[in-house]
Amino acid sequence: MKDSASVTVMDCTEPASWGPAIDEAVNVLARGALVVLPTDTVYGIGADAFAPAAVAALLAAKGRGRQMPPPVLVPAVATVDGLCAQVPEAARRLMEAFWPGALTIICRAQPSLAWDLGDTSGTVAVRMPNHPAALALLRRTGPLAVSSANRTGGPAAMTAEEARDQLGDAVALYLDGGRAPGGVASTIVDATGERLRVVRAGALDLTTLRSVVEGVEGVEGVEAGEAG
Repeated sequence: MKDSASVTVMDCTEPASWGPAIDEAVNVLARGALVVLPTDTVYGIGADAFAPAAVAALLAAKGRGRQMPPPVLVPAVATVDGLCAQVPEAARRLMEAFWPGALTIICRAQPSLAWDLGDTSGTVAVRMPNHPAALALLRRTGPLAVSSANRTGGPAAMTAEEARDQLGDAVALYLDGGRAPGGVASTIVDATGERLRVVRAGALDLTTLRSVVEGVEGVEGVEAGEAG
């Protein structure tokens, strides 16, 4: 563990020894503070999805406004039904095929949820990451609002140190899982219309998606964004 002012860095590279780091992350998130965590794409900055002040702090740390709400990471496919309404069968097939993995799906949010992710227009972007430390944390906390751990417009953080260089003491705890194995942002598919549509290119291309759902629309040249 390394401390600098109010910032703590804890190792979470090995399941046999990451218990104290995961415990501390659970405590930090429970008190409404922010945690940087490794994922299978890039490092993410996370907050309790159901704590509006924490989500606002996440957006402020990144230097972005409410018009760019963060995605929500989940520990299991089954969690989606508690967050999303009217999930199309085609979207479920993509989840079953590519989760955990680098696929984010935008769905209609359950209208009864007491959260405020920003200006979502009644939608929520959900993903199950393929990273053991991230999943270990999510199984303890439930859904987390998580965006890429960098200032908006800055380079994606591939290590906890790179994230710390950009976010500093806006984050209370950095979980260091070594270098992120992915480096390419997740593909984002919009499942709120009549047909599934790729709105951000990423780790999964159209050919791969169409191997599971033939009707996925999109253009291979859609620009990749910064969120994980």
